[in-house]
Amino acid sequence: MWFRRLKYGLRYVDSTFYIASGCHISNDLITGKYGYIGPRCMIGPKVHIGHYVMFAPGVTVVGGDHIFTIPGTPMIFSGRPEMPSTFIEDDSWIGYGATLMAGVRICRGAIVAAGAVVTKDIPAYEIHGGIPAKKIGVRFQNIQDRQLHDSMLAKPPKRGFYCSAI
Repeated sequence: MWFRRLKYGLRYVDSTFYIASGCHISNDLITGKYGYIGPRCMIGPKVHIGHYVMFAPGVTVVGGDHIFTIPGTPMIFSGRPEMPSTFIEDDSWIGYGATLMAGVRICRGAIVAAGAVVTKDIPAYEIHGGIPAKKIGVRFQNIQDRQLHDSMLAKPPKRGFYCSAI
């Protein structure tokens, strides 16, 4: 993994964070510990990823990078606005082929379904899917389970056992 951090110039990616091959990643990516970015992901600039976050293959973080509101000027010549920061908080899971528009916040413990297009922030522990992504469920059914999980996430990140292939 060290060679990918060196190849992409990823100075702010933790040594415990794994990035699979075939990704296109902006060199300003900031990550926490014990996360995973699957093959063929495209991560644009100003992305912050927390601890224990998983990106399935083909996830993209894009958008907000062309001005299209100037009459009489082609978009290609209109310039680019300041790119907003995107935050994916601790223990979130982003499903296969999901697209996150730049500037969204995926809050702690949220899940984004495969193929979803996220255009708005997702609250903690909610499950969102569809185009555009909408709430389709919750991760924990009672407040006690959520509080237990919150207390675990409040502790310093620690190593565990990654999922193995079936």
